[in-house]
This record gives sequence, structure tokens and C-alpha cells, in this order.
Amino acid sequence: MTRNAASEADTAVAALREMIAAGRRCVVFTGAGISTESGIPDFRSPGGIWSRYQPVEFQDFLRSEEMRRESWRRKFATHGMVAEAEPSRGHRAVAELVRRGKVASVITQNIDGLHQRSGVPEDRVIELHGNTTYARCLECGERHELAPIRDAFMADETLPACRVCDGLVKAATISFGQQMPEDEMRRAEEETLACDLFLAVGSSLVVYPAAGFPALAKQTGARLAILNREPTELDSLADLVLNREIGPTLGAAVGVE
Repeated sequence: MTRNAASEADTAVAALREMIAAGRRCVVFTGAGISTESGIPDFRSPGGIWSRYQPVEFQDFLRSEEMRRESWRRKFATHGMVAEAEPSRGHRAVAELVRRGKVASVITQNIDGLHQRSGVPEDRVIELHGNTTYARCLECGERHELAPIRDAFMADETLPACRVCDGLVKAATISFGQQMPEDEMRRAEEETLACDLFLAVGSSLVVYPAAGFPALAKQTGARLAILNREPTELDSLADLVLNREIGPTLGAAVGVE
């Protein structure tokens, strides 16, 4: 890094640090960029998971036993990269801000559970697109762990059924064509309206309705900071834009290695 680049990086980190320090109630909004540093590919980018395994539409999952099998095949073909991933420096920095009482909640588009594994309490994480580390019954909502489902499926492609109501069991993610989770969307809106600093981290801010929260925060008087490796469509709204690596930048601003 040249002296000028190093100076610019220091200035950017200082600006982010000062903005966080001035915030009284902060919300962190995270996208795929914070988890690519943990080795989880961005689903939508070239070479990402969806370029190899097209997602199964929700209605296809419901109507077809074969599509349910295909969904579980794809799930277990990609599950290892999530199961083996560890929280990044960016995740640890976010967890530290929550621990200090600076961040009231973490709204995430990610489905990997890495915020919880980094130390953020479950009730502080709002998962807009669900969670791929476990499954749920579509009828009664019962949670099912993946290990026994995987063992049975890998043996003879047995499809899981709910142990409580015998309903269809699906990975606890929001599929294409599936309704966004009402409780999580409501909580995310409430937290956005209550914050005075909205920090968008590692999101391209193109997937709606989730990407509407940064604009809502700005419209209601909060300061908006965007930290992402590439420019986003909402950069013009932000009080601070940092097109830099997530973990090193946020880690330095928070003081977390």
C-alpha cells in the first residue's frame, strides 16, 4: 500500500469510528460481503452457488415430491461450506458493538448463522431470508436439526416429515416465491425507525424489499453509512461511503482483530 493509500484508509477508518461513537442507537444491516470473507461465496455473483445450483421455487417444492428431493440434494451439496465457515473479523466487530450496547440489532440478508456464532444473541439478529443451518416444518413451525435429515436422505433420499404433525419439512430459508417473514420484516422496520445510525455492511443493496431499509432510515432522520467493496445504488443517500474490504475496515474502526 502506498503512503497516500494508507493515509486514505486511516482517514476512512477514523470517519467510521467517529460516526459509530456518535450514534446512540445503531442498527447494522449485513449482506453477503461480510460472509465472503469467511469463505462463503456470494450466491448471485458469477461462479457463485446459483451459477451451479439454480434454486428451487417455493411452489415447485410444495407441489412436487421430486422437486423436494432435488431441493435437498442441492442443500446437502452446498451445506459443507456453510457448516465449516467461521465468523470473519467483520462478524466479530459487529458482535463487539452489540456487546458494548452500541448496536441494538443486526438485520441480515445472510442465511449462514455466523452472526450468532460470533456472539450476537439470537434475539438481536433479524434474519430476513431465514437460516440454512436448520430446517422447519411448513405446517406447524417445529424446528428440525439437519444431521438426522441428512443421514436419512443420504442413505436412500428419504424426505423428512415433521415429527409433530407429519407436515413438509424444508430448510429454514426463504425460497423464491415464498412470502417474506412477517415478524422479521416488522421487527426490521421498527428497529430501522428507532435508530440514529444505520450501518449497511457488505450488501449490494439491490435485493428488495430488504434493501429498502437503508433508505427508510435516512428518510426518517438517521445517519447512513455504507461499507461495501463495490459502489451501491444507494451511495448518493449516504453520509459516509467506504468502498473497502469489510473485515479490515470495520475491525480497525471497532478495535477488533
